[in-house]
Amino acid sequence: MAKNAKLKLPISVDILIAGGGYVGLSCAVAIKDAAPHLSVMVVDPVPEHAVENDERASAIAADASRMLDALGLWKGLVKNAQPINEMIVTDSKVSDVTRPVFLTFSNEQEEDQPFAHMVENRELVKALRKKGDGDGIIRITENGVADFETEVTKTVVTLNSGDTISTRLLVACDGVRSRLREMAGIQTVHWPYDQKGIVCTVEHERPHEGRAEEHFLPAGPFAILPLKGNRSSLVWTESSHDADRLLAQDEMIFETELEQRFGFKLGDIKLASKVQAFPLGLRLAREFVRNRFVLAGDAAHGIHPIAGQGLNLGFKDAAALAETIVEADRLGLDFGTVDVLERYQIWRRFDTVQMGIVTDVMNRLFSNDNGFLRGLRSFGLGVVDRMPAMKKYFINQAAGEDTAAPKLLRGETI
Repeated sequence: MAKNAKLKLPISVDILIAGGGYVGLSCAVAIKDAAPHLSVMVVDPVPEHAVENDERASAIAADASRMLDALGLWKGLVKNAQPINEMIVTDSKVSDVTRPVFLTFSNEQEEDQPFAHMVENRELVKALRKKGDGDGIIRITENGVADFETEVTKTVVTLNSGDTISTRLLVACDGVRSRLREMAGIQTVHWPYDQKGIVCTVEHERPHEGRAEEHFLPAGPFAILPLKGNRSSLVWTESSHDADRLLAQDEMIFETELEQRFGFKLGDIKLASKVQAFPLGLRLAREFVRNRFVLAGDAAHGIHPIAGQGLNLGFKDAAALAETIVEADRLGLDFGTVDVLERYQIWRRFDTVQMGIVTDVMNRLFSNDNGFLRGLRSFGLGVVDRMPAMKKYFINQAAGEDTAAPKLLRGETI
């Protein structure tokens, strides 16, 4: 049940999750579904209505959709989800008249399932909130964690409202600039890219047929991601300076710049949402766990959106952490101790570091106008396109196919 800071709160809970985005909420729902006796609280400083202002959409990989199905959510979400039936990759300049396609991916996985669906973030968060409220998760909005103090057997959390709550485990899901991570003294590896990701939704005359496109341009990737209806979600990477300049222009000039990159293959286009921009960089936490404290989602790792895997990494964190907590509880172990939480850290740390390195290399390789690198890239993409086994490997990676994945990502209950 959602509550605000003025209502009487419990003095203790088993698990307190700071952050009410998709990672925090999915982790809470997964724990509560598997272990209803555990009390779970989600503290979210974002107002209830603010989720409607999120213009982003995300590619839900096949393993993440299996997790959402195991949690009883996918049937409701898939009605408004757009399958990605095909993906093409080009490498060109903005001024090029044509953009040769160097790499294509078809959609088919086992049982003719697409390797991903596009889901609008607001719909995902609303579905998770509704499920959590029905499961009896205590959800505090317009409040946040102001401070915490870790003791041997508990963490004492102080909210912005002044309320104090004791918990066996504090889970920090408060984003890439996590205050809780800093308060815990956990260091990060970090470097900015001097880029911003411009995000918006556009409408177009002709149907996209479920085709996603990623155009590698000198400033960074320009991704066109299909949504339901004649709409597409854009993730447009520009240098920070140019992104600020574009956002400062009036709508007509912005749409002119947009058309240069989008093209007219889908007919006339027009903005269908507000335009938002987010600074891009790489940030990897050196540790994911401390006694009675754990990082998940962007608080543990922030990567470039070039591979579209940020959300799916977060779901993997939520699934792995929920499984670690629930299975330890079933064995009578104290899930808040470092010894128990180490399983989660081992499970997730290598994967996130690996993905961080891959996206960093890809961004450095493709976000430039170097003629030699352009030729090398084009040759490499063409080779991959002619090797079915390698293409299948990349499709499986995008779909999240992994036999060692947490149970929820394999479609199993914890």
